Amino acid sequence: MADTMQRLHKAVLKARETDPGQSRTARLMQGGRAKMAKKLVEEAAEVTIDAVCGDRDAVVRESADLLYNLTVLWVDMGIVPDDVWTEMQRREQLYGIAEKLHKGPVAVVDGAVSFGAPASNDRKG
Repeated sequence: MADTMQRLHKAVLKARETDPGQSRTARLMQGGRAKMAKKLVEEAAEVTIDAVCGDRDAVVRESADLLYNLTVLWVDMGIVPDDVWTEMQRREQLYGIAEKLHKGPVAVVDGAVSFGAPASNDRKG
């Protein structure tokens, strides 16, 4: 999959320089970051709705659209797929490949990950 995402990223980079009258990607990018983000949210919603409805084939199709629109946003922000893969590797080392990043305070002591309240010296009051 990483190779496919690399190829998609390169194609979006190239399309960015194309005439917006000839390229949907160029037209989307010309619309600005807010338009790109809106398309990304729309595709995520479509994946979600199709999943809730149990339409596997639609989830596959809409997931491809979601990845495309995510890649367009990455290109606009100067993000390359390797930036994301590096973050995923970092998270895998800390939490395991199938875990989402914890949003609260995290401490790593002697290689062990700890979730919870901030250290006592960080608390107010």
